[in-house]
Amino acid sequence: MTEGEMLKLSVEEFSRLQDYMLSCEKDSDAYRKMKRRYIELKVILSSSGVNLTELDMIKE
Repeated sequence: MTEGEMLKLSVEEFSRLQDYMLSCEKDSDAYRKMKRRYIELKVILSSSGVNLTELDMIKE
């Protein structure tokens, strides 16, 4: 897998995950687990130079 393909998958997963997070209660176990992955993806994308300003709907 190329770096570009990996980046594309990470952006897609980040967007999809945020949709799920926005549909959950913030105090639920599911939300807490998703937030952990959200933080991981945010670190990966930021370190890859992706500007998350437009992509980040959660902003936590």
